[in-house]
Amino acid sequence: MYEASQQLFDRAKASIPGGVNSPVRAFKSVGGTPLFIKNARGAYLYDADGNRYIDYIASWGPMILGHAYGPIVEAIREQALHSTSYGAPTELEIDMAELIRSMTPNVDLIRMVSSGTEACMSAVRLARGYTGRNKIIKFEGCYHGHADAFLVKAGSGVATFNIQTVPGVTAGVSADTLTAPYNDLEAVKTLAREHKGQIACIIIEPVAGNMGCILPLPGFLEGLRQLCDEEGIIFIMDEVMTGFRLAPGGAQQRLGVNADLVTYGKVIGAGMPVGAFGGKRAIMEHIAPLGNVYQAGTLSGNPIAMIAGFTMLRLLRDQPDIYTRLEEKTLYLRSGLDRVLAASGLPYRINQLGSMISVHFSEAPVTDFASAAASDIERFKRFFHALLRRGVYLPPSAYESWFLNDALTMADLDATIAAAEESLREVL
Repeated sequence: MYEASQQLFDRAKASIPGGVNSPVRAFKSVGGTPLFIKNARGAYLYDADGNRYIDYIASWGPMILGHAYGPIVEAIREQALHSTSYGAPTELEIDMAELIRSMTPNVDLIRMVSSGTEACMSAVRLARGYTGRNKIIKFEGCYHGHADAFLVKAGSGVATFNIQTVPGVTAGVSADTLTAPYNDLEAVKTLAREHKGQIACIIIEPVAGNMGCILPLPGFLEGLRQLCDEEGIIFIMDEVMTGFRLAPGGAQQRLGVNADLVTYGKVIGAGMPVGAFGGKRAIMEHIAPLGNVYQAGTLSGNPIAMIAGFTMLRLLRDQPDIYTRLEEKTLYLRSGLDRVLAASGLPYRINQLGSMISVHFSEAPVTDFASAAASDIERFKRFFHALLRRGVYLPPSAYESWFLNDALTMADLDATIAAAEESLREVL
């Protein structure tokens, strides 16, 4: 069934560390051979063996409209005729910045970069430069990219590989990164008291996606916002996953809590390698060339990424019913999964907000990394492969949110629910 993928994986291991260019793709957390994808269209992925899969990864979030969406492909094709990169300013970058500002609350200025990791790294540097402080607070299980400071008790791939201390991250960097359990406001307040006047920023996924889909408890984000105001701490929301997915204005709009700085990733490029960070004018004006906090990148504002993202975001702005459809589809999937999981007799929890959802084989609520890690990971592995054999492609880790796209049909959702029902019989 996966013969071509196996051959490609064997070949890749001779030239690429572990045979993959991002660790979670290696299937190490679920076992087996990673699938090598040949193409994708709409809601479906097609692997090198010709197998078709209903896709719940959506390139880890940005394929909100589905793969190879016609207007986006055409916009990329037309732009590529003019060149793929200039290394100089373009009007398109202004158009993109103005569009994001029009859609997102609390973003006065925005700087384009080339990845979500770079966006988060730059936002933290800016917070440190603005405040003159060195320490940051992040949350256990939240993943903000692979910059040194973010790999302390990170989620996602780091959790998948059970790496607690990452070689190459110095003791000094670790000492400046304070961690607290997600959804534990009192723990954050304690850190703020113990390190009073030393904390530059708090960075958080407003809806965590790297330990499954974990929702903020009522009052948690609001409490962080208040604490930051009281202590002069910069509040950074990492919206690499949630930005423009949960609402036109992202989690800030959906949850009604504004950050001082916000970061974006591939979603603003419709899946192209791109990122951005933005926020309040008084803070953003400290970035070079206006200020002395340095950040630069040859490919920042790349025209191919800009036209792809501009085309998608404009569609999302002008057709807000897309969000209604996405949520209706996700609730339909949740209801079907709830029915078949309940019938199986297995302990489970389903977490969901908007078009983000995850299933945890757990009796207890899953509200942070510890409770996500306490779920039955081995059962998830079996569930993943049983669904894969039936043409349903979940993220290959128990520590990742699933993402729906607008190209999914009700027939796709029914097929997924039926596949889950059959799969559950194999994982009892």
